[in-house]
Amino acid sequence: MAASRRIALAGGGIVVVLGLMMTLIVVGTLAAAGSLNQAAAQGALSLAPGTVPTAYTGLIQQWGNLCPQLTPPLLAAQLYQESGFNPSAVSPVGAQGIAQFMPGTWKIYGIDPTHSQTPSVWDPADAIPSAASYDCQLAKDTANVPGDHQSNMLAAYNAGPYAVISAGGVPAITETQNYVTNIKRLAQSFTAVTTVAFSYQAAGAIYFAQTKLGTPYLWGGEGLASQGYRFDCSGLTQAAYASVGITLPRVAADQWYAGPHPSRSQLQPGDLVFFATDAHDPATIHHVGIYVGGGMMINAPHTGAVIRYDSIDAEGDYFGATRVTSGGANALPALQPNGTIANGQ
Repeated sequence: MAASRRIALAGGGIVVVLGLMMTLIVVGTLAAAGSLNQAAAQGALSLAPGTVPTAYTGLIQQWGNLCPQLTPPLLAAQLYQESGFNPSAVSPVGAQGIAQFMPGTWKIYGIDPTHSQTPSVWDPADAIPSAASYDCQLAKDTANVPGDHQSNMLAAYNAGPYAVISAGGVPAITETQNYVTNIKRLAQSFTAVTTVAFSYQAAGAIYFAQTKLGTPYLWGGEGLASQGYRFDCSGLTQAAYASVGITLPRVAADQWYAGPHPSRSQLQPGDLVFFATDAHDPATIHHVGIYVGGGMMINAPHTGAVIRYDSIDAEGDYFGATRVTSGGANALPALQPNGTIANGQ
């Protein structure tokens, strides 16, 4: 939903400005790339602002540095992949809590860092440190296995250390291979970086959104014929990126994790811009638009409005931006029928 206080702007001048911006995109103005790998090599990875609910940020930042194979963004990506940061998650096979421990594994590896009570798999203050501790134990268990030690650690979390040791690396299990690949890609969305690579699909996504200017808003709209080809905010962004071959989740709060997060000064046309009621909690994201430059976005604002250009300041609760990537979008965990994530599947 979007507030009615957004400002509708005349289109003529904006179209000219957008045309200039699109020219720059086609010419190929690129942002510097590679900062993520450099930061990892220096052991300096930290969480990108707004990517983790405030209640868990300190725990993940602290425990994500427990061993060399683990980083705060990797731990955050693992928890998101496992449960979507839902401390009450239960998987179809019985894995429990924010870190999706099986009961038998929890009995062995569950810890209470404060030593004040019996560890609870349902308490993130216990489960997050336990997940980090278990990761690092698995890193030790697979230390002599050939290949990438971080990948082996993640594979052991999913399939067990003996599967990794027996296979001499990540086992040929589709679920496990996808688990490792997706978490390592998803970690990029949780990583604070100084530069973010340019998105080559940006121009196509903007073009699609431009063709929908003036289309009436429809709550739940995905542009279907049965809906009169109308959209809501996240339906528009989903369709725009689908037009360039990138599949985004349906809900704005889930689209937030589809790539790295440029700062406001790094915004480029094609970035998704998000708005939330709580500046520190991505779960409160309620609106998304496509940035077109000059502080403007194309968006489907609210019932009674049409798809149009608006200032990104008109909403009054700008949260942040995502530079959508194919890898980031493909790494996002699938939702269960009830809308939750469980056990990384």
